[in-house]
Amino acid sequence: MRILVLGGTVFLSRAVAAAALAAGHPVTCVSRGVSGPPPDGAEAVTADRSRPGALAAALHGRTFDAVVDVATMSAPWVRDALDALHGRFGHWTFVSSINAYADPSLRGGTVTQPTLAPLHDQPDQDLTNRDPGVYGAAKVASEQAVRERAGDRAHVVRGGLMCGHGDLSDRYGYWADRFARGGRVVVPDVPAQPMQLVDVDDLAAWIVAGAADGTTGTHDGAGQRSTLDRVLTGTADAVGADDLELVRVPERTLAEQDVAFWAGPRSLPLWLPESLWGMVDRDVTTTSTAGPAARPLADTARAALAWERGLGAGRGRRAGLTDAEEQAVLRALG
Repeated sequence: MRILVLGGTVFLSRAVAAAALAAGHPVTCVSRGVSGPPPDGAEAVTADRSRPGALAAALHGRTFDAVVDVATMSAPWVRDALDALHGRFGHWTFVSSINAYADPSLRGGTVTQPTLAPLHDQPDQDLTNRDPGVYGAAKVASEQAVRERAGDRAHVVRGGLMCGHGDLSDRYGYWADRFARGGRVVVPDVPAQPMQLVDVDDLAAWIVAGAADGTTGTHDGAGQRSTLDRVLTGTADAVGADDLELVRVPERTLAEQDVAFWAGPRSLPLWLPESLWGMVDRDVTTTSTAGPAARPLADTARAALAWERGLGAGRGRRAGLTDAEEQAVLRALG
């Protein structure tokens, strides 16, 4: 199977390229060439998708059995790719997002629940906008373009919370790194909060297998249902230092100390208000037999820690508490 990965150099798209190569498929990766090379063995093609026609020129006359597109924000980019390869692809996978759903509070939701209104055209200056509503609406518009142009050859994967090697979000990686450093660690005291993680390599392998098998339709690319407590405890068991102590801090205290949820500066990653629990509590029974395999959490924790150590200690983070911020929370707890 000749497979084209639109991307192939960062996180999920790179993992997809690696999984395809491991399965014995010839792989071509198209990227701007600014985030490093694709995995060894993949053909690298340079094209800037922000330039109309660039992809068509770079891939002129070439055909592929399968295409995987992980375009983050731009529906015009997705349409341009589909048009550039019109009549020259067999199967098309588009990686969308759980953020496509209109009601993030709905627990146990499936792919049949309503999505946001599509955002078909977005100014170039908004392509880095990470507002969940804008991001989700752009993904919905991209999904529509794929279904319209690829028809019964389209597979839409609404990705859940991905983690593991290559993750630059600092959400799960923060915990693996912090637990490995040991000592007293602030964790949110939210025993009822659901959580779903999917290892990026598991999701990538499933996407490649689906392309080879001709899987179509829409699926959630989410992990098995669990709780934040079990995820954090399991991660601590896997990579925690000998002197590690998890200090469970009530949400009220965290709010009083201006600790944000989910991501960003001065935050506790993965912690969510109840109004957003539906994002990490998807009903995956419809895809549990054919969905991403679930490797042991300990394996994901070790992969995340190895990646964190490779990035280097003391780096600026996109999410989590600094040591000083964590100590302030501990002092407030008493």
